Amino acid sequence: MRASILSHSRADVAIAVVVTVMTVTPVLVPHRQPWWAVALAVLMSVPVLWRRRAVLSAGAVVGCATTALSIAMKSLPHSGALMLLLPYGVLVCTYTFAAADLSRVRRAVGIAGLAAGVAVSLVVPHENLETYRYLLTAIVAAYALGVGARARRAGRDAEREREARIREERAAAVARERTRIARDMHDIVTHSVGLMVIQAETGPLVVRDHPEKAEAVFEAIAAAGRDAIGQLRLILGALRAGETPGGPALARGPQPGLDALPGLLDNARRAGLEVSADVRGEPRRLPSDVDIAAYRIIQEALTNTIRHAGASAVRVGLRWSGDTLDVEVADNGRGTREPREGHGMIGMRERVAACGGRLAVRAGNPGLTVTATLPIG
Repeated sequence: MRASILSHSRADVAIAVVVTVMTVTPVLVPHRQPWWAVALAVLMSVPVLWRRRAVLSAGAVVGCATTALSIAMKSLPHSGALMLLLPYGVLVCTYTFAAADLSRVRRAVGIAGLAAGVAVSLVVPHENLETYRYLLTAIVAAYALGVGARARRAGRDAEREREARIREERAAAVARERTRIARDMHDIVTHSVGLMVIQAETGPLVVRDHPEKAEAVFEAIAAAGRDAIGQLRLILGALRAGETPGGPALARGPQPGLDALPGLLDNARRAGLEVSADVRGEPRRLPSDVDIAAYRIIQEALTNTIRHAGASAVRVGLRWSGDTLDVEVADNGRGTREPREGHGMIGMRERVAACGGRLAVRAGNPGLTVTATLPIG
């Protein structure tokens, strides 16, 4: 930043020196003009050094000095040498003024002052048509160059802003995907491992008291493990896809929806729950995010029931209406007036909120009821 400021400062000094030399030299060489003409020439050029900091003030000083010298020029001795003098300071200030980012009021004031100064400089001394032509052409060209520079700068700023917005959107998308993956991994691991732990804990009792049922218990453990492995592969595959150069930030794999609900309920039955399903209304195709959210909400509610509620029965209800799907999971376990919200409950609320729905958790006597209302219209 300091190097950039220093570079601009050196450039401004160089421009001011060049303009001053080109403006003052015709006043001094070959015929020295009166001191006040030299002073006006200095005022026509030196203030260019401060044009970036105060473009209107610098332009006003340069313009007034230029107008004054142009009016008095014909009364000067040996003024013929000054007739071809271009107002270099005015041209530089005009370019800077056109390139600057100014408010509408300041730009209007500047344009009005420039027009008035040019008009007075031409009309009062009764300049000829040739002078009109070359002076107006030079000023219009300087203003057009400044406008072009401002447009290019605005385009570069807009491009940088667009790139920054794209980076922010990509970062937000990655953050959302990571949050989704974290929720999915929590749901998969807690549900499947919870079922496996329950089955493994009851396995010794079954082997001892009911050997004929042991095979079913071990099969339930294996099924839960296979299901967890399959879903975790999808999650890990999405993570690996996100690391592929030139690929998407994070890729979505196919996830289970309500079509996988029967298998989920069978897993809960293998864990020892008496599960009933109540479907009302006419099922229909769901948006993918709603379909996944409904499955994951039921999965997490069943996991909480198996691990924490001490319930013997659970009812899963689906109620289809015109524009909503109500998902309800109610158990007969230990209810509590203020259910503790862990990662699973927070994940359910995030899923429902992402779909634009509502989640309610009600403690009963006995049991706990989780109800999610998801928009499907």
